[in-house]
Amino acid sequence: MIHKKTRKYIPATLDIKWETLEPFYKELLDRPINSAQELEKWLHDRSELEAALEEDSAWRYIRMTCDTTSEELLQSFQYFATEISPKIAPYDNGLNKKLVASPYIDQLDGEKYFVFLRAIKKSLELFREENIPVQTEIQVEQQKYQSITGAMSVHIDDKEYTLEQASVFLKGTDRSKRQEVWEKITGRRLQEKDTLDTLFDHLRKLRHKVALNAGFENFRDYMFQALGRFDYTPQDCYAFHEAIEKEIVPILREQAEKRQKALNLPALKPWDMDVDVSGKPALKPFQNGNDLIEKSIQCFSNINRYLGERLEIMKDNNLFDVESRKGKAPGGYNYPLSETGAPFIFMNSVNTFRDLTTMVHEGGHAVHTFLTADLELNDFKHCPSEVAELASMSMELISMDNWNVFFDNEEDLKRAKRDQLFDVLKTLPWVAVVDQFQHWIYTNPDHTDADRHAAWMEIYEPFGAGFVDWSNHPDAEANLWQKQLHIFEVPFYYIEYGMAQLGAIAVWKNYKENPEKGLQQYLDALKLGYTKTIKEIYETAGIKFDFSAEYVKELAEFVKGELDKIG
Repeated sequence: MIHKKTRKYIPATLDIKWETLEPFYKELLDRPINSAQELEKWLHDRSELEAALEEDSAWRYIRMTCDTTSEELLQSFQYFATEISPKIAPYDNGLNKKLVASPYIDQLDGEKYFVFLRAIKKSLELFREENIPVQTEIQVEQQKYQSITGAMSVHIDDKEYTLEQASVFLKGTDRSKRQEVWEKITGRRLQEKDTLDTLFDHLRKLRHKVALNAGFENFRDYMFQALGRFDYTPQDCYAFHEAIEKEIVPILREQAEKRQKALNLPALKPWDMDVDVSGKPALKPFQNGNDLIEKSIQCFSNINRYLGERLEIMKDNNLFDVESRKGKAPGGYNYPLSETGAPFIFMNSVNTFRDLTTMVHEGGHAVHTFLTADLELNDFKHCPSEVAELASMSMELISMDNWNVFFDNEEDLKRAKRDQLFDVLKTLPWVAVVDQFQHWIYTNPDHTDADRHAAWMEIYEPFGAGFVDWSNHPDAEANLWQKQLHIFEVPFYYIEYGMAQLGAIAVWKNYKENPEKGLQQYLDALKLGYTKTIKEIYETAGIKFDFSAEYVKELAEFVKGELDKIG
């Protein structure tokens, strides 16, 4: 069993509510600091308080997403969002001012604290008292997305399925059945189209207000600062979109043409993209949630014993909820528990190959959580997404050579690897589309629902539009963006997947060339947390932080070469 770290500043049994928390914030704000050593002690005490709050907030979120039907769990989450977070914000700003104004700040280790202090100064620049209630409202409103989508289900052959469970039928070889199920899933989503449009319009207006309050023209420019994007600009993102359209889309179009020919179809429809072109049944890498966990532990252990032990620790401490059920929020995540030093993995497994890749992806995040658990300050663990997703996406590829744990049939193993590498390439255009769409949304803040859906179509088409014929389903195509949770809940958190995917390919390339060295470089990079810049972390992993057309082409050719080797 694992236990929370021993607290040195706040009581071990502190009841997390504002009345008990405020005295600690006041003490930190009022405490005299007369030396660099006292400043560091102050930083450690503040870090301990923040870690305790983060873990408490984490459990409220985890429990709410595990059961979106519980009013009690929803209220618990909303209490933190409305009664604690808003009251912390002005204190945090005051503490940041106290730190930056300290005459001893220049005596801190400049190398150790550079990234941390850079973020603190940026936070001070962006803070506006008038944004606290707006951001609180945003936090509460955006959770409605999961309540709406978590309640969606369809009936197939007189049995009720969540949309995740129903999607398994799309891998079946019976085309008429696939079409029936796809139309039911799509129809169910379209029932909520207007509700989700209204929700998003509200969120968009609130986010624009935050940007205006902070002195920005639009929310896009505000978020680039708020996310700490010190290493690239919006123009770099547009260059990334162009590189993906130029280098990746042609490869995927060629793959789609092969699929169409193999299935002997006049045109590919949306329900034709998940079935195996061999005509064989969908891959079944495990039997149930527990089997998935056990096989993942073995897979990770075969790479490196330390990796397997991390998942074993999680299993022994009930830190998994992996099976899909009605009332459970959609999607998957790895949620770090700041004091415990371990994470919780949440997903919606329905016994498909995609669940395997989700597990190894979240498992990569989990390893990252463990590797950073003992970093000195809680803030040192707050990695930017470009680094966090490098951890997870690299693990998807590194783990492939040990997928024989899931497949005892050589041909099934080859199919799984082919599907994974195809998904690696397929991820990139979708990331480009979602990112470019968000740039448009927030730089056109007065747009209508009709404008937004038209913009989606205009952006989606050059990237292949899924390489299918949408002519009989224009409403479904125009509404695809509503499937993407990130657009509703974590705006602008998406381009990072593309950047990290390129980095993951490079990590895997190193691993293929020298497994021991490649793995060690990857782990050494993750251990850094966010104590170095993104570029330095990537360099530690033995790769480049680069998303130019030339680099995209080089990595795409490597993946295509590996696909050809599999046959």
